[in-house]
Amino acid sequence: MIILVTGGAGFIGSNLCRKLLEQEHKVYCLDNFYTGSKKNIEELLNNENFICLNHDICNSMSFIKVEQIYNLACPASPPAYQGFHSIETTKTCVIGSLNLLELAKKNNATILQASTSEIYGNPLEHPQKETYFGNVNINGPRSCYDEGKRCAETLFTDYNRLYNLDTKICRIFNTYGKYMSPDDGRVVTNFIKQALRDEDITIYGDGSQTRSFCYVDDLVNGMIKLMNSEYNKPVNLGNPEEYTIKQIAEIILEKIPQSKSKIVFKDLPQDDPVKRKPDITVAKQVLNWQPEIKLSDGLDKTIEYLKEVL
Repeated sequence: MIILVTGGAGFIGSNLCRKLLEQEHKVYCLDNFYTGSKKNIEELLNNENFICLNHDICNSMSFIKVEQIYNLACPASPPAYQGFHSIETTKTCVIGSLNLLELAKKNNATILQASTSEIYGNPLEHPQKETYFGNVNINGPRSCYDEGKRCAETLFTDYNRLYNLDTKICRIFNTYGKYMSPDDGRVVTNFIKQALRDEDITIYGDGSQTRSFCYVDDLVNGMIKLMNSEYNKPVNLGNPEEYTIKQIAEIILEKIPQSKSKIVFKDLPQDDPVKRKPDITVAKQVLNWQPEIKLSDGLDKTIEYLKEVL
C-alpha cells in the first residue's frame, strides 16, 4: 500500500515508518522537523520505498496520492507545546487535521488520528474507559494540546458520520522506547538522562501520582491493527500496568547502579494528571491486542539507546 505518516520523523512516527517498511509498504514520511529529528529516519533514506517530505500539515497536501494516513503530527511533550508554541499546537491539531481529512476524502483513504490519554485530563474515573468524557481545563498551560486533540477527535468523528470516511482514533497512553529525544521532558527520558549524568532525579509532586508505560513496539502493533480493522470508534492503546512516578525513578536507578543521582522533589505543575491508567478491554476484544513487552525489558532497551545518543 501507499501510506502517509505525518510526524514520521518523531519518536512514535519513526518507529511506525520502520514497521510499515518491514511490511513492504511504500511510505511517505511527512514532517516539518519542529520536534521530529532527521537522525531518527537517516538510515531509511536509502530505502526505495521511503520518501521524506519536509512539510507542515497546516498547509495543503493535495499533491499526495495515498491509501492510508497515520496522523502523528503534533508536539507531544509539554516543553514543546507549552508557552510560545501553544497556538501552533492548536493549529496543528485543528487546521492540520482538517487538511488531512480532506486529503483522505479526496483519495478515499483510511485515516488514523493519533489521539492521546490527555483528552481525559485529570481523570475522575480510574482506570479510564473510552466512554469517559474527561476532566479537562480549557484555559490552562496544557490546554492547547489537550483541547486540540479533543477537537481533532470531533473532526474525525464528524467526517465519519457525514461523509462515511473510514476514520480511526487511537488514544495513546504514556509510551517510551527507542528514538525518544533525551530532551523531550517526559518522565522516562528525564529520569534516564539524569541518572546517566549523575544529576538529581527530579520528581514533580510527592511521586505518588501514577502512570502506565507502554513500549513503543507494542503501541505501533496496536496502531497498525486498528488501521486495518473495521472499527471506527476511539480505542485506548497503552499498558494497564500502573506504577507511581517514584517507583519508576527507583527502578531506573536500580538499572543504572553506577549512577550517583539522588531523588529530589519539586512542585507539581498545573493540571498535571494525578492518575493515568488505560482500560484496554476494547482493544483486547476488537483488535485482539494487548502489550507484550514488560516494563523492565523495555527500560533496558531504552537505557541502551539513550546511552548511545548521550
